[in-house]
Amino acid sequence: MIQREPVFPAHRHALYNEHGYSAAIRSGDLLFVSGQVGSRADGTPEPDFAAQVRLAFDNLKAVLDAAGCTFDDLIDVTTFHTDPEHQFPAIMQVKQSVFPHPPYPNWTAVGVNWLAGFDFEIKVIARIPAHQS
Repeated sequence: MIQREPVFPAHRHALYNEHGYSAAIRSGDLLFVSGQVGSRADGTPEPDFAAQVRLAFDNLKAVLDAAGCTFDDLIDVTTFHTDPEHQFPAIMQVKQSVFPHPPYPNWTAVGVNWLAGFDFEIKVIARIPAHQS
């Protein structure tokens, strides 16, 4: 049986405890990161959409850091959007700052009608670098 090891960032936000989930699970050389949202430390949403997207990526970076990964280790990205047609310009601006050049991870964007008070969520799978696994 492959062991599952929970991974949490140094400064866990309230949502992990409130909703009972791990920030990520390390399994072998893969890291499965739970959906990250633009939550403040107390678990509340950042009200400005562009800032919420940036904060979601910051929260994702903190989880990746805790596992010894970077954005370059991402294999699969799935994002969830409450209003994709109108939100994409702000999302693309952040995305281009995080992934400025190829190779890009594969990416699936999904429109949804509810994200528990948030408007953007990102979940990823990363390969943990050999020196970290």
